[in-house]
Amino acid sequence: MEAWIPITIAGAFFQNLRSAVQKHLKGRLSTLGAAYVRFFYAWPFALIYVFGLNQIGGAAWPEPNLTFLAYCLAGGLSQILFTVTLVWLFSFRNFAVGTTFSKTETVQVALLGFLLLGDTLSWAAAAAIAISMVGVMVLSLGQSKLSIRALGTGLRERSTLVGVLCGAFLGASVVFFRGAALSLGYDGVVMAAAFSLTVAVVMQTVLMGLYLAIREPRTLLAVIVEWRWSLMVGLAGIGASIAWFTAFTMQNAAYVRALGQIELVFTFFVSVVIFRETSNRMEVIGILLVVAGILTLVLGR
Repeated sequence: MEAWIPITIAGAFFQNLRSAVQKHLKGRLSTLGAAYVRFFYAWPFALIYVFGLNQIGGAAWPEPNLTFLAYCLAGGLSQILFTVTLVWLFSFRNFAVGTTFSKTETVQVALLGFLLLGDTLSWAAAAAIAISMVGVMVLSLGQSKLSIRALGTGLRERSTLVGVLCGAFLGASVVFFRGAALSLGYDGVVMAAAFSLTVAVVMQTVLMGLYLAIREPRTLLAVIVEWRWSLMVGLAGIGASIAWFTAFTMQNAAYVRALGQIELVFTFFVSVVIFRETSNRMEVIGILLVVAGILTLVLGR
């Protein structure tokens, strides 16, 4: 088995864990506050990780360049804009339609990866990404109780454009972060990924922190007050980020994001088996398509 596959699965697991803890914070912090803790409580662990690789692991420091810094900044801003756009999307009355179209992220990653980095896909991988994307959209339709007809009639609505834009920002952040690690020209995947992650998360902490300090100072204070649960978000988040960045550095970002949809399988399993929640037919069909896409991708490799 190629190393990026278990690393991606680990990233999906930790992301699922981080999301679960962030939901607990939803009643204590604003949406932006709950999003900011993923950066604010992650950067110290990122620094510890990268210094550990250097001091204990003996990995030499990469030599950053302007291209690397530009990619990190672009990736960090794209991820922040994704969060802001997602919040904006929830303000629409028919936000469910826009949210469904935001699930086109995996296809947008493939397109951006080709345009910016020259990453190409095999026919099997392209089919796998298409199958999993349809699965995610069907799953989203089932969860929001929308019909396919409603999705079609919503094509001209503003929330649809915002949803696609939301997915574009998320996809762009993935491609930019991969570009940052590759631009280092470093002979070692783990250190290149760790260094890129650390620089990016510090940038994000500063940029979003300045925004909150100016626009929502009370939220910034609440992020510090709620440090116990927020620290857990930071720990789970840095585990996810380390895995994601390492996988992105090793493999085409579109492959990684497509396999990363296994996070939805984890969530579905927890809701049905542990919390005994009922699922409708659309949700079951959606999750089966996601699994089919993942199997097509892995077996096609």
